[in-house]
Amino acid sequence: MSIDSRLLSGIGTFIAVAETGNFARAAEALSLTPSAVSRSIARLEDRLGIRLFERNARSTVLTEAGQSMFTEVAPLLVGISEAASNAVAGAELVRGRLRVNCDGWFSSLMLAPRLQPFLDTHPNLSLDLVVRDGIGDLVSDGFDVAIRFGEPTANGLVTRKLLETRILTCASPAYLARYGRPEHPSDLAGGGHQCLLFRDPASGRPFEWEFHRAGTVLPVKVDGRLVLNDVATSLAACVAGLGIAQPMALGIDEMLADGRLVELFPDWNEERFPLHAYYPSRHLCPCRVRAFLDFVSGLGGASSMAE
Repeated sequence: MSIDSRLLSGIGTFIAVAETGNFARAAEALSLTPSAVSRSIARLEDRLGIRLFERNARSTVLTEAGQSMFTEVAPLLVGISEAASNAVAGAELVRGRLRVNCDGWFSSLMLAPRLQPFLDTHPNLSLDLVVRDGIGDLVSDGFDVAIRFGEPTANGLVTRKLLETRILTCASPAYLARYGRPEHPSDLAGGGHQCLLFRDPASGRPFEWEFHRAGTVLPVKVDGRLVLNDVATSLAACVAGLGIAQPMALGIDEMLADGRLVELFPDWNEERFPLHAYYPSRHLCPCRVRAFLDFVSGLGGASSMAE
């Protein structure tokens, strides 16, 4: 649809003159000079090929054509004004549909169990939560925001760091009963232990294992027969005794507390893994997106293992 912006500008001036009945008062209402209003009306009349006002030194009166145009156009401008007001209200209120592209681990363990208070606070908001392996094209896929673990990717989106979580090394009691408990990270090298390898979605290769303590980074080459690309599956395999895993601390407090998982090297657990939000534009970010990001940022405090 093609819209002549000059025509719309002239119509706005025309409505102001018709409503005030005077070029000077219309100019005051529009913060223009009377001569600018006069020129705008003259251009509009030339463009339309009709005379809109009969004017002299004492009065300004709509012509028959001008009255007909005013009758037709005025309600349309009221509708435009109301639509603009509604759009502004929608931006200022947390309402409408929010589409979120989310990491599966964070969605299942941290987000879904804690969503009810957020939804109760914003009863006019509906949340479309989609779990995907990657961000993809956020704009063309129709998402408002994406939530992803890992370092930011150079994809032209606005990035906001939400929280950090530590990387732990864990095994189940069943695994330790079968293979024994390693005393040091270096004990995992050499084939004596089975480690659950996790595939890096960016490179397609399993992540290298590292252990961090007081600024020291200890890389260890581990062995494993099972490679996974889903964090929840990796965690389930670890609980089942299939191997040692390096899960994120965020969301596994209960498993550690009830003994389903045992942290192996609590003095080598200082590696941090960030959670970021991605969204298309910082300029005039919708209120529903800001509210959701603030909510998600606060979830880090819901897990004592997050920091």
